[in-house]
Parts: sequence; structure tokens; C-alpha cells
Amino acid sequence: MKLVPLGDRVVLKQLIAEETTKSGIVLPGQSKEKPQQAEVIAVGPGGVVDGKEVKMEVKEGDNVIYSKYSGTEVKIDDEEYIIVKQNDILAVIK
Repeated sequence: MKLVPLGDRVVLKQLIAEETTKSGIVLPGQSKEKPQQAEVIAVGPGGVVDGKEVKMEVKEGDNVIYSKYSGTEVKIDDEEYIIVKQNDILAVIK
């Protein structure tokens, strides 16, 4: 099954959280915070959204940082995805 976002929406797959800190401390499962970094899986067509022209700035394969409490989490074929609006994406990691 393939997700095809509409309008200015973007489908993200969250990157795996590290289980150890840089200093070597192993984090238990509950204390790990979800990373705000994700890979772009699919991008909507953009177009006119709420009366304004929207140009999509991200593309499939980009690694991005998105707002902490944004988006809708969905699970399809045992994979978890997050669907966000493009303006919830804060930066592209190059």
C-alpha cells in the first residue's frame, strides 16, 4: 500500500532514536524521547491551499526536522508514518 498525500501535506518516516548517549550511557525505553528527525517518504502536489499558492520545498528522500507536536501518526503495513503540513517542517538536513 502506498500513501499519497494531498495538498501541502508530507509523509515522514521517523528516524530511529539512539539508545545510548554520546558519553555511552544506555537509555531505558521509557526515558527515550522521540527524535524530531525524519525522512520524507512522499510529498503532496502543493497547489492552492486556503487561497494561497503553495510550492513544495521538500522532496522524497530528504531528511528533515519537524515541529515536536505536529502531524498525525498512522500505521500501515506494520510501518509507522507521520503526516504533517509542509509548514510544520522546520529545516532540511543537508
